Amino acid sequence: MTAVEPRPSRSPGITYQELLDRDSHPVPDVLRWQAPPAFGSADVSIERYVSREWHERERELLWKKVWQFACRLEQIPETGDHVVYEIAGLSYVVIRQADGSVKAFPNACLHRGRQLKDHDGHASELRCPFHGFCWKIDGQLSDVPAQWDFPHVEERRDSDFALPECKVGIWAGFVFINPDSSCASFEDFVAGLDEHFHIWDLENRYIEAHVTKVIEANWKVAQEAFCEAYHVNATHPQILYYLGDTNSQVDVWENFSRVITAGLTPSPHLWYAVSEEEMLRSMLDVRVDQASPLPIPPGGSAREIAAASARERWRPVVGDRVDRMSDAEMMDSIDYTVFPNFHPWGAFNRIVYRFRPNGDDHRSSVMEVMFLSPFDGERPANASRRDLGVEESWTTAPELGMLAKVFDQDVFNMAKVQKGLETTSKPGVTLSNYQEAKVRWFHQILDRWMEDAR
Repeated sequence: MTAVEPRPSRSPGITYQELLDRDSHPVPDVLRWQAPPAFGSADVSIERYVSREWHERERELLWKKVWQFACRLEQIPETGDHVVYEIAGLSYVVIRQADGSVKAFPNACLHRGRQLKDHDGHASELRCPFHGFCWKIDGQLSDVPAQWDFPHVEERRDSDFALPECKVGIWAGFVFINPDSSCASFEDFVAGLDEHFHIWDLENRYIEAHVTKVIEANWKVAQEAFCEAYHVNATHPQILYYLGDTNSQVDVWENFSRVITAGLTPSPHLWYAVSEEEMLRSMLDVRVDQASPLPIPPGGSAREIAAASARERWRPVVGDRVDRMSDAEMMDSIDYTVFPNFHPWGAFNRIVYRFRPNGDDHRSSVMEVMFLSPFDGERPANASRRDLGVEESWTTAPELGMLAKVFDQDVFNMAKVQKGLETTSKPGVTLSNYQEAKVRWFHQILDRWMEDAR
């Protein structure tokens, strides 16, 4: 896949790069980089959303072979702390070792196959609840009840009866695993990401919020709703006053891509001019009978005023570092996707998304939201994870703030997309060439990955 210049067409209105030219602070190079995509205009087959066979191919050729985000380091801070990571009916134990490293094992007893761990927690050993076979946390067999009856196990203690290990990689405080022992290196898989994120230091963050929700749609349907801003016009009309949706910049590299959508600039979909005050009042959700908490001086810019306010909000946490950050870093949605399902955002947006099949069900998924926040001094405790069912609103998770209402609007469409895809006689999904290019990128690399993995 090669990014090419120039873009064949673009939305009317100010471009993202032109907006950066007006920034009140120096703009980091990473926001100036451009890698526009060119993936053609072919439809994407709906089989990958609705077919049980496709789901099973993903399990064998993707999830058993790809590098994937499993947990954060701060979720397993001490020796023996572990997370149970599950994907497409598969289960793994990710556990902190005595030397500070991390190991991951298929979550299965080598005796009769029972899961070794059912929940996240802390363990001094990995003992099967069924018959009591036990392993040290480094995967070495330590105890076989009635060992006299298993001489054949003793003979294979250090080979077949050590827990098989997954590959483990760590980037910016995120722990990745790959079940395929012959996989390409993690360093090659995430090549280039450090250049993008080093200025934002995602490693020194804590989990301020952690919420999951079951979605009645294939995981790709759910994920793709967060890969473009084209849907804002119909799905989130209340934010058109202050979000430059169709003027988003889309960039594609190898295993990661991004969409940057500017805040405090109006949508080109609006057919009338929006004042600086209207933009700011809309973003702050100020009632018509209320005074704005951030007045704009004559000739002032809502974007600059809101960015200055954001700097003061973050100053007690990160100090004078905010003075070196641009208005763009304060205001814009800088949404990255690392193939296949990991979505870290840049700057202080704090958002991290992950989308997974809901167990072994290809018609439902789990959407996961973390807020990763910077901190001053001792690392705060992680927020407890809140799990929402299908019928529960995101607004029952107040820790998500105003975003909860936006997520509800997104989820409103998803089950109906799934049902529509299973009903339609049209064999493919039609995508835009540019605005939905991140979706195109995902499917082209998915096709290539699954073919290479055979």
